[in-house]
Amino acid sequence: MAQRYGGKYSPDGGQGGPAPVDRGSFQGAKRTKAGGRVNLLFLAPLPLIFKAFTSEPIDMAMYLAALGLLILAAWLTREGILAQEAYEARKVARRPALPRKIVGSLATGLGLGIAGFAGFGALEAVIFAALGAVIHSFAFGLDPLKDKGAEGVDMFQTDRVARAVDEAEKHLVAMSEAIKRAGDRQLEGRVERFKSTARDLFRTVEEDPRDLTAARKYLSVYLLGAKDATVKFADIYSRNRDSAARQDYLTLLDDLEGNFAARTEKLLLDDRSDLTIEIDVLRDRLQREGIRPDSNNE
Repeated sequence: MAQRYGGKYSPDGGQGGPAPVDRGSFQGAKRTKAGGRVNLLFLAPLPLIFKAFTSEPIDMAMYLAALGLLILAAWLTREGILAQEAYEARKVARRPALPRKIVGSLATGLGLGIAGFAGFGALEAVIFAALGAVIHSFAFGLDPLKDKGAEGVDMFQTDRVARAVDEAEKHLVAMSEAIKRAGDRQLEGRVERFKSTARDLFRTVEEDPRDLTAARKYLSVYLLGAKDATVKFADIYSRNRDSAARQDYLTLLDDLEGNFAARTEKLLLDDRSDLTIEIDVLRDRLQREGIRPDSNNE
């Protein structure tokens, strides 16, 4: 939807101006790597279409197979990068079930090998396949191959947290997609800021899966309600630009953000209290056993 934009020297400029940028919305934001070079992977094999339809039937089939494999490799690479970014954003995470970037490297090598065989011969096919797989691996790296932060952690509880966080992330994504329909940059930035606060809670729960019980309503009921409210607001605001509805929605986001931040702080305080109790218990045991620190080492 087109968005009205005014300034000092625009018609009716005195009535409005550019929406202020909410710089807090971009705190901790990172540019995704699933673009740029990855998009080129989708474009690079397209000349094989021309090559295929100017060749003999058998060669045409091989060129089209190579094209399909290279497009598949590009898609796997993009999905692998997105999966790795999600892995790196979490302090406790499982390795991806399917190493998409590694499979993408193999598909790239196989696709280039088939194209090389169709256009040149067996030796050239081997060279193209080897170079393609190796260069792809160096350019995009390998997938995470081990779990992160899972040492000594109850994996059953960790899996429960992972499922709850994944569902909560879906609600946040739905909120972002819905608010774009409102055509208001300031509101989009406000939603991004709320998402950042919500993800602070996610990371806290991931660090200590025992916190899931206390935070479950926030990850499910409250976020589901926030998503539904965002969808309804976007539908209304995109039609009539109701300022009262806009203010009500902003107030809702303020309330949600304050409650999520308070819950995160409470979980952190509870974790510190648990640590203090464990330290005190250990010190009491040491004292009962007559163990004292050596003052000469202080």
